Amino acid sequence: MQLMPALLLAAALPVATYVALDLAIPHAAAATPSTSSQALYEQHCQACHGVNRLGGAGPALLPESLSRIKPAEAHAVIRDGRPASQMAAYSGVLDESQIAGLVDYLYQPSAVPPTWSDADIRASHRIIEDVSALPSTPQHGADPLNLFVVVEAGNHHVRVLDGDNFAELANFQSHFALHGGPKFSPDGRFVYFASRDGWISVYDLHNLRMVAEVRAGLNTRNLAVSNDGRWVLVGNYLPGNLVLLDARDLSLVKHIPAVGADGTPSRVSAVYTAPPRDSFVVALKDVKEAWELSYAGEPDFQPRRIEAADFLDDFSFTPDYRHLLATSRAAHGGQVIDLDTGKAVTDIPLPGMPHLGSGIYWKRDGQWVFATPNVSKGLISVLDLQSWKLIKEIPTEGPGFFMRSQQNSPYAWTDVFFGPNNDAVHLIDKQTLEVAHTLRPMPGKNAAHVEFTNDGRYALLSVWDTDGALIVYDANTLEEVKRIPMNKPSGKYNVGNKIEFAEGTSH
Repeated sequence: MQLMPALLLAAALPVATYVALDLAIPHAAAATPSTSSQALYEQHCQACHGVNRLGGAGPALLPESLSRIKPAEAHAVIRDGRPASQMAAYSGVLDESQIAGLVDYLYQPSAVPPTWSDADIRASHRIIEDVSALPSTPQHGADPLNLFVVVEAGNHHVRVLDGDNFAELANFQSHFALHGGPKFSPDGRFVYFASRDGWISVYDLHNLRMVAEVRAGLNTRNLAVSNDGRWVLVGNYLPGNLVLLDARDLSLVKHIPAVGADGTPSRVSAVYTAPPRDSFVVALKDVKEAWELSYAGEPDFQPRRIEAADFLDDFSFTPDYRHLLATSRAAHGGQVIDLDTGKAVTDIPLPGMPHLGSGIYWKRDGQWVFATPNVSKGLISVLDLQSWKLIKEIPTEGPGFFMRSQQNSPYAWTDVFFGPNNDAVHLIDKQTLEVAHTLRPMPGKNAAHVEFTNDGRYALLSVWDTDGALIVYDANTLEEVKRIPMNKPSGKYNVGNKIEFAEGTSH
């Protein structure tokens, strides 16, 4: 559709170019009922969303890219458009059956298997600002380690907040469906974003400017930044590979096919950096392997293959980064992998579907414990990190997705994201392992994902609703300090906590 750079508002252009687009209004003449859905796509959508739905000025419209969007929502977007975006309403152009047929078409695999080559990556690369010409110190007066980067999913924007007074410093449009959490350069100056349809962007938090972007794939899981600030590694579902970028300007260095030792191709489940190991650690979804890629010295980025006991969907590290706690499909729980020996150590007794990537650890009676939410059961599992034994299962009001804490906080905050009572957030006493408080920030609206200020004094919580908000709490008294209206604020990330790999935050 001429204005569909917008199924979810996303865009494949630098922010500065949005205003330069030709916003042609769709023609009033309706397509005939006999027009096929593919023909409708070619007539109305292809100019912005590309041949074979790979994306262009608008996002890719492939099933892999749309997996988080329900068909009914896509139908409504095509019919009604999106306010304050380039997506016009097509209710005057297409009838309900044509829109339904078009939605069905978008959710079908492409007739031509999509590919994305090194040449495609290089052709998508854009330098927006010359970093060498920008000041190297913060130009906004706020504490650079106490900034928050907030992803506003409902309108595909990013806001930058001062974590001392929660004033907004910047608000800019993002690409389609930012995914996996932004990552930061070791000094906290640059933040890197990955969108579901493969766009990688780098933003300068000192100068509040977008610096560069590149499309590293067609369906991206997440990215990681090396602890020396030199490299960005991107993990893709489509095509199944790793893409290595120069962290300075996102120029392509190489791509690494995700292929198991036996030749089986795979998607990439997750990519994280392990700072004490000077390496990236990668989970492969379709082969029973984890990879470690060293970035020490002058690396060649040849993966060290670690045989896993089962397929890996996601993982978390132990505090010393020696062990992975990884999901295990066959064991219906998890597995422990020793990165030093390259061996699977044991299964861990976790029922349901634990979300280990959102698990956190803290010290209880002087010993490290690890707790994880569960996306299919209303419970929090707490493990002893020495014996790998289950200490306790803490009942909650429903299945959850995110868990967060902070070194100075006595509580672990967890949502019940998937339950009927998803307006609740539980605060678990980290020593007694009991639910100490339950908050309902906006009754009837989904509450999720907490992040703390760098000193732990305040906790910021999202209400995931079109008429939602970012709510700031005093982390000790639990009194509400400020409420900032937002359109489905999803994750929020404190610079200091992230670059310090602080206890209780996501890595």
